[in-house]
Amino acid sequence: MKETGEKEKSARRGTEHPLRLLAGQAYEIFSDLGFEIADGPEIESEWYNFDVLNVPKDHPARDMQDTFWLKKPVNSGEKTGREVLRTHDTCVSAREIEKAGKAGRLPAAFVSIGKVFRNEATDATHEMQFFQIDGAMVGKIEDGVSMGDLKGVLTKFYKEILGEETEVEFRPSFFPFTEPSIEVHARWKGKWLEMMGAGMIHPNVLRNVGLDPEKYQGFAFGGGLDRIAVIKWGVPDIRLFYQGDLRLNQF
Repeated sequence: MKETGEKEKSARRGTEHPLRLLAGQAYEIFSDLGFEIADGPEIESEWYNFDVLNVPKDHPARDMQDTFWLKKPVNSGEKTGREVLRTHDTCVSAREIEKAGKAGRLPAAFVSIGKVFRNEATDATHEMQFFQIDGAMVGKIEDGVSMGDLKGVLTKFYKEILGEETEVEFRPSFFPFTEPSIEVHARWKGKWLEMMGAGMIHPNVLRNVGLDPEKYQGFAFGGGLDRIAVIKWGVPDIRLFYQGDLRLNQF
């Protein structure tokens, strides 16, 4: 019972998180393009996070990602290695391609959105945790999965997520798990921005997931979901996504 004269206290109600809203939009776009939604563990084995993706122990990409290692060893099938907080969502694509190959259900396409972790010095544009969108499409060589398909899929995605006026450009690059590799840039409101990395899946990666690169080929892509949200809604500080700040209700 309220005492006489006691003032009503209005409760401030939250809304759906902007990254969750954006993830739902992204999943809808890729689902319409025939991609299956996939998921995987945030605590990953060294094998799936690095080795299977053509990133051996002495590869500089491991240093660039400044990884959070765990002490407990993990058994991943027949592979044994250390545990790590995953540094990208590409390991989910690797797992799904491997499962699809063993089940004999290729061609197939997968997309996943999940949190990844890197030892970053945090500021308005960097965070030690962020969400990444990652996807892949693989089939037999006669299925014709090509770089042209990759460009078409990503152009469609960015025009849907940021608006039809968005321009998309592909520039040569290097990533250990793709060959050839490209960077994807989008021109939004007059400014070019690097959005993600992509390319045709490296033959070594196909071998590592049990596929013969003489018979199979495919493409893969991956980039930050947070970056898209910052651009789309003009969020001034990327750290706001992880602070439970109700000012984000505006999005």
